[in-house]
Amino acid sequence: MVHPAPSYEPLDPYAAPAPRYGTGALSDLLPAVASGLGIPGVARTALDLAPADRVCVFLVDGMGWELIRRHPDEAPFLTSLMAGSATGSGRPITAGFPSTTATSLASVGTGLPPGAHGLAGYTVLNPDTGELMNQLRWQPWTSPTEWQPYPTVFRLAQEAGIETCQVTSPTFQHTPLTKIALSGGTFLGRLTGEERMDLTAERLAASDRALVYTYYSELDSMGHRHGVDSDAWRGQLMMADRLAQRLAEQLPPRSALYVTADHGMIDIPFDPESRIDFDEDWELRAGVAVLGGEARARHVYAVPGAAADVNAVWSEVLGEQMWVASREEAIAAGWFGPVVEDRVRGRIGDVVAVARDDIAIVATRTEPGESTMVGLHGSMTPVEQLVPLLEVRT
Repeated sequence: MVHPAPSYEPLDPYAAPAPRYGTGALSDLLPAVASGLGIPGVARTALDLAPADRVCVFLVDGMGWELIRRHPDEAPFLTSLMAGSATGSGRPITAGFPSTTATSLASVGTGLPPGAHGLAGYTVLNPDTGELMNQLRWQPWTSPTEWQPYPTVFRLAQEAGIETCQVTSPTFQHTPLTKIALSGGTFLGRLTGEERMDLTAERLAASDRALVYTYYSELDSMGHRHGVDSDAWRGQLMMADRLAQRLAEQLPPRSALYVTADHGMIDIPFDPESRIDFDEDWELRAGVAVLGGEARARHVYAVPGAAADVNAVWSEVLGEQMWVASREEAIAAGWFGPVVEDRVRGRIGDVVAVARDDIAIVATRTEPGESTMVGLHGSMTPVEQLVPLLEVRT
């Protein structure tokens, strides 16, 4: 594809709506919970939650704030809680960047931004091997504790004598992502959402001080497959709403339930203007050694010496629709948090390209499965980045 010369000023990466690390991001949630439970070893942030003896975090994969707002009829219970979101402010919190599951779950579990925990995208380059690593599927294999060395807040809670457990699908029990992001306490696998809600309530009631995490993934799956404008997706939102209400109605005394999400989602049309195929675009491929990230948030790794040229071309071609930044610009703009550790820097692309408009950079030959997804996420737009922090207390 030949792109016309630009007649615009590229978007300023420093003007992108970076996550609100330290004041209202997913990585602030468990540090605030830990403060209320008296868990040592967790750094405080500015997010302040009222203490509770029993705390549950219920994370619904893909349930962005804007998507709940658009569907009050399908999610009446969740909608009723939105005015009290984020400690009564009625506002959402933000996912980290990118707004993707592996990054967000690590931020939740460790209480750290991506620049510290190191899961900086869906797929990122491993600087030690030169291979592209999928951090959701953990392929190719990499030592989990070397990749993400920090203890989870759940593990610190367990060590502090708090009854700690995770109630989710049995599928996730032995995955590396669970180990580095969510481990600590007891893993309790249950197949159905109803079973998870009921067991979560039981585990909260079983101890005077408890921290329980539970998770529902089917909304995200339906969005990827059919889109967030589909009846199938709306049906799953109705299910998530019923599950949240089922759990809330069973909370024991002195409990706090926090319902949140890892990201939202946006449907991208299947046309050449909306889905630019990297594998068929010689101009975007020039000087690129490896393409990482995902369609709405790309890590672009240049061949040695070509980083500046790749940045210039991607800015010229995409800069009206995407925030295109060099690695150093993305770090300085705070996209990955206030600090990016040395071990993490090389995982970030030489160029980072993040969609503002309704477009995606797909790769139909090298990423055939991902390229067929209807619903996508990863960027910093409100529908992708903003997530709820809904609260029920007893």
